[in-house]
Parts: sequence; structure tokens; C-alpha cells
Amino acid sequence: MSDINTEVHNAYEVIKNGGIILYPTDTVWGIGCDASNEEAVKKIYDLKQRDDSKSMIVLMNGEKMMYNVFSAIPDLAWEIWDLSNPTDGELEKQKATTLILDNPRNVASNIIAEDKTLGVRLVKEPFCFKLMERMKRPLVSTSANVSGNVTPKTFKEISPEIIKGVDYVVNLHRDKVCKNPSTIIKLSLDNQVKIIRK
Repeated sequence: MSDINTEVHNAYEVIKNGGIILYPTDTVWGIGCDASNEEAVKKIYDLKQRDDSKSMIVLMNGEKMMYNVFSAIPDLAWEIWDLSNPTDGELEKQKATTLILDNPRNVASNIIAEDKTLGVRLVKEPFCFKLMERMKRPLVSTSANVSGNVTPKTFKEISPEIIKGVDYVVNLHRDKVCKNPSTIIKLSLDNQVKIIRK
């Protein structure tokens, strides 16, 4: 098993050159790239054989990055994240939460949904957090499967087609059994709340 700093460095080198990576997240294994790189985002759609009208989510590592992408964020968003990002002792019990927010900017146009929204999750998972510190940009995160297939819970369940199709596979947490995908909540600027996935 490689160490986290080496893996962050290796993944960053691939991403900054427009590559796509396979990596562990706070939930399931994900395929990712620089969320502002339209060509890299397209590579992920092609690999997943996913219709690009189905937008993907992005990960962010804090408030500064959030405000770079969303000029207005409902107060309720921070309240929800405070509840879903408890102290470390409770981390295992907690389910990650993805929020779909209005009017993103500074990201690739092909990652924004037709209704001008973007799904985003704040993460504290060390690899993702450190990688975004290096990138200074959000990280695309979509499950490591061909569209329509079951989401893999472990690294071993990821199909060879996906592994061969990325530019780099992160060598961390290969034995980890992943938690369920995140809860998804759509939160509009006028404070309408809609649960998309519990």
C-alpha cells in the first residue's frame, strides 16, 4: 500500500494534465477529474457510457471552494452539512450528504445539469481533501461503474473495463468495503427542499 502523500502527488500529476483517476471517496470508489476541465469530464461520460444530460457530482473541501463555484448558498445548506459532518468519533455512523444547488460557475459546462444546478458534497476524507488542496479546484466524483450497472462496494467489484479506462488508479483503501452512496437533497435558493435519494 502506498502512502497518502505519494498517491496525492501521483493523482494530481495525472489530473493537472487532463487525465481521469479511479479513487476512494468518503462513500464508494469514484471516477474523477478536474471539475473545470470539459475534455476530462467528457472522458468520464464516455468511459461510463453515460448520457451527458445526466450530470455528475463534484467534491469540495471547504467554504472557500464552495463560494468560488456558488455565489449564493442557502444557510440551510451549511446546517445540513453540519449535521452530516459530525465529530470524528461519530463519522462511521453518519451518512454522507450531497446537495444539489443552483447556478454554479467556474466549472465545466458539461457537468452542470440542464436546470442550471450542480450536486456537491463537502468531504473530510483525507485523500480527497489533500488532493483538492493541491488542485485548488473541485473534484468530479461519479461511481466506478458503467452506467446502469450496480455500484461496486469494494475495489474488487470494479470492472476491468473501468480500471483499464482511467489514467491512474489510486493505491489506497483497496480492502475497504464502501458505505452506501450519499443521501441527495435538492436545495433551491428560495429554500425549497426535495429529497432525491435517502
